Amino acid sequence: MRTDDPLHVRLLRLLRDEGAVSRAELGDRLQMPRPRLLAELERLVKLGYVAEAGLAASRGGRRSTLVELNPRLRFAAVDLGASSIDVEVVNGRLEPVAAYAEAADIRSGPKVILQRVNELLHKAKVDGAYERLDGVGVGVPGPVSFRDGLPVSPPIMPGWDRFPVRELLSREHGCPAVVDNDVNIMAIGERHGGVAHSVDDFLFVKIGTGIGCGIYLSGEVYRGTDGCAGDIGHIQVDSHGPMCSCGNIGCLEALFSGAALAKEAATAARSGTSAALADRLAANGVVTALDVAEGAVEGDVTCIQLIRDGGRRVGGVLAGLVSFANPSMIVIGGGLAQLGHILLAEIRSVVYRRSLPLATGNLPVVLSELGPRAGVAGAAVLASDVAFGEAS
Repeated sequence: MRTDDPLHVRLLRLLRDEGAVSRAELGDRLQMPRPRLLAELERLVKLGYVAEAGLAASRGGRRSTLVELNPRLRFAAVDLGASSIDVEVVNGRLEPVAAYAEAADIRSGPKVILQRVNELLHKAKVDGAYERLDGVGVGVPGPVSFRDGLPVSPPIMPGWDRFPVRELLSREHGCPAVVDNDVNIMAIGERHGGVAHSVDDFLFVKIGTGIGCGIYLSGEVYRGTDGCAGDIGHIQVDSHGPMCSCGNIGCLEALFSGAALAKEAATAARSGTSAALADRLAANGVVTALDVAEGAVEGDVTCIQLIRDGGRRVGGVLAGLVSFANPSMIVIGGGLAQLGHILLAEIRSVVYRRSLPLATGNLPVVLSELGPRAGVAGAAVLASDVAFGEAS
């Protein structure tokens, strides 16, 4: 928790992350004079953010009153993927009270996708998950101007460029909204409740339909001047490689992503170099990244090699980032994290071999603990943060 945050934000975050706390302990933790703390609590109670929660255990003398976030607080968390919509409504402690997930094509455009998001949130309201929302957090699979709350020239999101996502959702639901890149919200989720809990300097690498990197420096997400920091999927790794969706040649994402791996798998299936993939192609008419993962588990040499090749390319890029930023952890998430320990082992091998020993001596490279929930978990954190900021 940043010490330069306003008092009310620090107070609300503490209650969000730790639950009911006594007034006496709040004063100790926030290092605030009792009169000022009591005045702030009274103000937040009137605004509907805080409620009393009975008496605390005795500390020797008069028992202090427990306070907690108002049980009626609700935040909406939305994680938009290239081919999916995940929506959760959470309470003040960021615990899910309603969840919906379904397939969707982000290329359908903002009006279609956001209309569906609104329909799912309305369904949650009808089902009794909330009376009103206090904040909405959204992640989208492309570059975002965090300041303006809108996507900017997203390569795989036709029709979304500068669409006012934040403004539309805020107006629709009558509460503040926040929009960020999908990898950033995954990093935020992982730090709040996953394997990177309380780690101040780490990289979250999403390997899925695209590849991106959420960057935590000194306990804060680093988004860059224009909000596109961490777009490592468009670092060139092969000057003679295939054309990428961004228009450049040989990007990491063009060589190893969900679409790229499926394409290589199809080639291997048709050429007969992989019996496992050929069988799946014959049975289903298509092969996917999941087929490669299953083939590798069965010991198919081609499937294992496809995963290792991808891990080597990702590891090469990450080795450069380790030398540059010296993080204390790397977390691997996204849909292709299901490729498991073959992928992880190859990434580790390349990072440890190509980065300086001083930077890798205490550098864990691990899989996401939250898995597919990382995005909605981070969107919920952002939604609560933007709501707490409004309580001034």
